[in-house]
Amino acid sequence: MPRILLAEDDPAVRSFVESALTHRGHEVAAVEDGLQALETLGSRQDFDLLITDIVMPGLDGIGLALRVARDLPDLPILLMTGYSAEKQRAHNLDELIARVVVKPFSLKEICDAAEESLVG
Repeated sequence: MPRILLAEDDPAVRSFVESALTHRGHEVAAVEDGLQALETLGSRQDFDLLITDIVMPGLDGIGLALRVARDLPDLPILLMTGYSAEKQRAHNLDELIARVVVKPFSLKEICDAAEESLVG
């Protein structure tokens, strides 16, 4: 069963994505921001995918992606955003991330993107 770390500051979106991925058979650890994601990765580095929002307090998704790409280069990263300017920032990281999913998205869209990222 693939293990996914989800970092999303909006509780409704976090719950929505966590439920959708769990329903598809994935084991999901959900955290509120990039700092908690780093802490979780530091204590358990056996994740198969990182899904993170770009705009979050503390450490945003771009900063998180850069640190994870440096420290865990084999961990695929999927970014989520509802902001077009942030989507452009993410495209500057094409070599480091698997994909950017634009909010609002459907359950099928986020699950399909996660599963595509898992298979590479």
